Amino acid sequence: MRKIRLLLIEDNRLLREGLTEMIKKQRGLDLVGASEKFEGVLSKEQKLKPQVVLLDQCLRDQNSLHVAEIITKEFPETKVIVMGLIPVKADVMEFVKAGASGFILKDSTFDDFLKTIRSVAQGGKVLPLALTGSLFSQIVEVAVRNGKVQLNDVRITKREREIIDLISEGLSNKEIAQRLHLAPYTVKNHVHHILEKLALHSRLQIAVHARVEGSPKPSR
Repeated sequence: MRKIRLLLIEDNRLLREGLTEMIKKQRGLDLVGASEKFEGVLSKEQKLKPQVVLLDQCLRDQNSLHVAEIITKEFPETKVIVMGLIPVKADVMEFVKAGASGFILKDSTFDDFLKTIRSVAQGGKVLPLALTGSLFSQIVEVAVRNGKVQLNDVRITKREREIIDLISEGLSNKEIAQRLHLAPYTVKNHVHHILEKLALHSRLQIAVHARVEGSPKPSR
C-alpha cells in the first residue's frame, strides 16, 4: 500500500514536534518534512513531492491564506488541509476559494485527524464537523465546484428572491413587510436565512452581491 506523503507547516514547536512523532507511528503515512514557516517550502515541494500539506491557519508573520493559494497554484496535485481552532464561516470560505481541500480543528481527536488526511488524499473535501450538514456546507460545496459562490447556485425561494430584490432597492424590513403584506418578524427571518445561505454578514452585502451576480432564480 502506497503511503500518503505529508508536509507539515506549523509554527508552534510543541504541536509540530508532537504531530511529527504521532504521524511517524502510522503505517499509511509518511511525513516527508516539517517546517515552522513557509519560507523554502516551494523548493521542498519540488524535492519531496508531498501529496498533502498540513497548514497552520495562523502562521506568525505570514499569511496562511496566501500560502494556501501559492501551494495550490504552483502544485495543483497537492492537497492542502488547514489546521485551526475555531471554524469561522468566513475564514473557511476564504480558504476554500484559495484551494484548501480540508479542515482539521486543533481540538479534534487523532482519529478524526487521520480520517481527514486519508479522505482528502483520496480526493474528498472535509469541513469542520461543527459546520457539516449546515446550510453553509452547501455554499462551500458550490465554491469548491465553481471557485466562487453565485446566487443562482444557492437554494433561494421565490419569497427570498423578492426580498433580495427589495433589499437591493434600499428598502428596510418594515418597508418590505408593507410591500409584500408580511409581518416584520417574517421578513427578518427571511433576511436571516438569506444571509446564512449566501454566507454574508449584512444587508448591504446582500444588495452588493445581488447587483454583482444578478437576481437569483428561485428553487423549484
